[in-house]
Amino acid sequence: MAARVVLLAGPSGSGKTSLTRRSGLPTLALDDFYRDADSDVGPAGHGPPLPRRFGIVDWDDPASWDAAGAMAAIITLCRDGAADVPVYDIPTSRRTGEARLDLAGRRLVVAEGIFAAELVPAARESGVLADAICLIVHPAVTFVRRLLRDLGEARKPPLTLLRRGVALARAERGLVEHWTALGCRPCTPPEAETALRRWRATA
Repeated sequence: MAARVVLLAGPSGSGKTSLTRRSGLPTLALDDFYRDADSDVGPAGHGPPLPRRFGIVDWDDPASWDAAGAMAAIITLCRDGAADVPVYDIPTSRRTGEARLDLAGRRLVVAEGIFAAELVPAARESGVLADAICLIVHPAVTFVRRLLRDLGEARKPPLTLLRRGVALARAERGLVEHWTALGCRPCTPPEAETALRRWRATA
């Protein structure tokens, strides 16, 4: 493999995207691998329908996401140094095209998203895993950040965003425990930023 991946998980609103921007490392946005809202079968043409909650698709359930497609993109990036990846529009809940992600010779890529931890076992087995990090932020902080961001971007109806935000805040501790059990090491944002800077020095 020409490169390896750092998987960066964390609750929605924990600052994953901002952290990767500051790192200066090539980044794969795993949220772009969500399934289309009108998809009634799995990404490969079979499998479970999209899960639902609060009267809409449950975008916080891994079944709403194409894990196999995300892992395939990571393998291609690490092997070839570049890959075509989907572009997803969250307000309309569908893919709108593709983009070319080129590592430009770098030997490390960060893959960030709320489902990043789901890829830890496969990435480790494939020999491409460099590190797996889970951001730890107080649930009150992620609640406010998430709500302001989602309202500002008109991602979903306001009442839905509020109900979802409360549910996620209540579930956050359990989610972190789950991600840690999958192989992520919990880090505060400053600790994670230090880790990414160290990885950048080797990339």
